[in-house]
Amino acid sequence: EIAEEVKEIVGAGGKQPHLAAVLVGHDGGSETYVKNKVIACEQCGFKSTLIRYDDDVTEEELLLCVDRLNKDSDVDGFIVQLPLPKHIDEQKIIMAIDYRKDVDGFHPINVGRMAIGLPCYISATPNGILELFRRYHIETSGKKCVVLGRSNIVGKPMAILMMQKTYPGDATVTVCHSHSHNLVQECQAADIIISAIGQPHFITANMVKEGAVVIDVGTTRVPATDTKSGYKLLSDVKFDEVAPKCAYISPVPGGVGLMTRVALMKNTLLAGKKAIYKD
Repeated sequence: EIAEEVKEIVGAGGKQPHLAAVLVGHDGGSETYVKNKVIACEQCGFKSTLIRYDDDVTEEELLLCVDRLNKDSDVDGFIVQLPLPKHIDEQKIIMAIDYRKDVDGFHPINVGRMAIGLPCYISATPNGILELFRRYHIETSGKKCVVLGRSNIVGKPMAILMMQKTYPGDATVTVCHSHSHNLVQECQAADIIISAIGQPHFITANMVKEGAVVIDVGTTRVPATDTKSGYKLLSDVKFDEVAPKCAYISPVPGGVGLMTRVALMKNTLLAGKKAIYKD
């Protein structure tokens, strides 16, 4: 759908959307994510630029790179792939990004606008999950939704979006985390469980009620001798035993990760069209 719209825009003489990505270091997970984003750009007909730095890059150099991208009128949106090396203040980098080009949706202006229901770039993973609910016509209004995890990237925005007076949303939301008491009982009562805690196979069949909807965000890399890459991805949910109880369940890989990329592409298209921020 995005590729079709881009074809029409370019065919009518409009600007080809341009997404830039900044990758610091050689973290295996980040390498994979960024590579997949570049492929997604090609599939959508976007222009893409990848800027790489070694993990000894200074915070000052990275801030200069962000400033250049802010000022580059050909770049519609850009991301700085997280996590960053310990010596760099991630929040300082996020704050330096022009919120009008912040297609990751991490800048406080975008987060604040999302919280009060104003148009903005919504961070990609929660936005991708909303799209799953839409496409599969999953009822969310009035349902008990448990969000596992309270990260700024997934848990917090997901909880806010699920309680908004919109569809998908309008749910009764509980956020659980490592310090929650009665976490198992909360999950057992949930109509919808969205797990983003990064603990392999944490969600087991006894924690899920019959007919629940389970969205599995967690991906943890663990060493493996039986794979070419030397690692395998484990998800938060013990899929084989939980799936038979579910009305819907998202797989790992091939579930939320794909939707995250789609949502980033949607944000980039919105940026290219100046659909959220006009100037």
